[in-house]
Parts: sequence; C-alpha cells; structure tokens
Amino acid sequence: MVNLDSTVFIQIINFLILIWALNMVLYKPIRKILSQRNEKITGLEKGIDQSEQNAVEKDLALKTGIRQARENGLKEKEALEDDARAEEKKIIEKINDKARADLAEIRERIVQEAEEARLSLLKEVDGFAEEISRRILGRAV
Repeated sequence: MVNLDSTVFIQIINFLILIWALNMVLYKPIRKILSQRNEKITGLEKGIDQSEQNAVEKDLALKTGIRQARENGLKEKEALEDDARAEEKKIIEKINDKARADLAEIRERIVQEAEEARLSLLKEVDGFAEEISRRILGRAV
C-alpha cells in the first residue's frame, strides 16, 4: 500500500523544478530555433513566389523578343549569307597561304637547328667520351 507522507511533496517540488529547468535549458531554445526556421522558410517561400512571377514575366518578354528577332534575323540572314560566303572563301585562302608559308619556315628552322645541334654535339663527343671513361674507370685515360 502507498503511504502519502512529506516525501510526496518533495517529489512534486523536484518534478516542478525539473520541468522548469528543462523548459529554460532545452525547450525554449528549441522553440526559438524552430520559430526562426519557420520565419526563414516563410521568407524563402515568398522569395520563390516572387522569383517565379518575375520569371513568368521575363519569359513572356523573352518570347516576344525572340519572335521579333527571328523575323528581323531571317531578313538580314538572306542578305548577309551571300556576302559572308564570298568573304569566307577569301579569308580561308589567306589563312591557308599563311599557314603553308609558316609551316615551310618552321620546317626549315627545325632542320637548321637540328643540324646545328648535331654539329655542336659532334664537336663535344670526344670530351664526353673521355669524361665518361674517366668516371667509369676512376682514372684518366
């Protein structure tokens, strides 16, 4: 059988102090964070709605602009295509001629530099051979 004595009141006071402490330390900060998060989410949702509305308006303006640009572009395209083809041929011919000339010049330079390097190394072969044999044998040859 349960006896009601003074310890029941002490336990009730302990329980109330525990609830008060948990409320101060744990529940209030969590509720504050949750309310801040809700405010942030609400603000973001408003921003999203406004962005969507702006996007729809810009999309309509873009479609109108594209339609007008296509009409103007088709008219100009026909006029410019013929001129562009003729100019393209001229430019490509110039570029090809320059590329051929540059390639020939580079090939000549490479051949010349290779020959110079070969002659330079031929002059130094005896010195290299003597140095290698001296290092291998550990004495002058």
